[in-house]
Amino acid sequence: MDWEERIRAARETGLRGLLLALRSLGVGLPLVIATVISIALVPLGVGFWLTPRALGAVRRFADEQRERGRSWSGVRVDRPYHGPVRGLRPLGQAATWRDLLWLVLNIPIGTALGLVPVALTAWSALGLVIAPVAVAGGAEGEFWRVAVGIGLVTLATLVILAPAILELHALFSAALLSPARRDLEERVDRLEEIRADALDASAAELRRIEKDLHDGAQARIAALGMTIGLAEQLVRSDPAKAEALLAEARDTSGQALADLRRLVRGIHPPVLAERGLVEAVRALAVVLPVPTTVDADAGVRAAAPIEAALYFAVAEALANVAKHSGAGRAWVTVRAPGGCLVVEVGDDGMGGADAPSEGGLAGVRRRLGTFDGRLVVASPRGGPTVLTMEVPCGS
Repeated sequence: MDWEERIRAARETGLRGLLLALRSLGVGLPLVIATVISIALVPLGVGFWLTPRALGAVRRFADEQRERGRSWSGVRVDRPYHGPVRGLRPLGQAATWRDLLWLVLNIPIGTALGLVPVALTAWSALGLVIAPVAVAGGAEGEFWRVAVGIGLVTLATLVILAPAILELHALFSAALLSPARRDLEERVDRLEEIRADALDASAAELRRIEKDLHDGAQARIAALGMTIGLAEQLVRSDPAKAEALLAEARDTSGQALADLRRLVRGIHPPVLAERGLVEAVRALAVVLPVPTTVDADAGVRAAAPIEAALYFAVAEALANVAKHSGAGRAWVTVRAPGGCLVVEVGDDGMGGADAPSEGGLAGVRRRLGTFDGRLVVASPRGGPTVLTMEVPCGS
């Protein structure tokens, strides 16, 4: 880095330091107070509403620091969270308490480190701009002459140490805001389980497709060939019989084509590819025998594999509603809070559903697990039943 770049970096560091100090004190302190009050009010009930909002604000402020560390100092800090902020669940995550510890410590540390380049910039301006003007204007006193020397020293310090000051703060933040080693080990174990489940699910899906082809389209096409061959033999000796066989062959070809179309829709429905998850879910709701409403955030989209996984998960859940719930109505909500896609499928039926180790809901859990997602089943006896599916789709 040449001196011109160092001086430019020093100037940027002064402005960034001021921003860091103002954010650390002006935002960090109110957040600490709001979070403490919110948690303290949980026993009174109002904290159940306030705490998720306070913790969500803390998480956004921590994400802001992660982005600052990356863009200002090149220090990358991964997000350690598991799902969006919902209810009091984040209080059971170690990452939330590390965020809160960072928030408290960052008030003095962030403010101090942010003010260092501001103070160096101020002394440099005093010594190299104001002092010479004052001396040239006839100001007397040893202070102004000493100020010039101080200005030179502080400018050199600012230019040489400018990148290190903010990097020090980024490293301090990374120590608390990064995923803990235990979290990383658990995530590696989880990813290994997900990989094994994905391989099993892929093999099962291939077997299903093979069985559907064998029992459906393949059998019909084989019958079609035999019918056409028989018609070919009868075309001269019994034209009427041959004509009837060709008509039968035409019907069989249509049935085979319908089988293939059903198979393709089972792999990836065209409406999902063309119009997205929300419209595909609406198409499912229209044909369900139970009246079903669909409520979604505007413009909700995700990567195609994630949308496909959620679509088939919703399809399985709605099929269960129609078969087993005895419900009079059902509903589906699609939300996209902070880097996650959250889909809820509910009904007012008899309740008592669970997610066993085998069966449809177990398949849903494995399908979502491929994308580090999760399925939560809430189904007390007497209902209602609510299935919540969460899949990360952001950073």
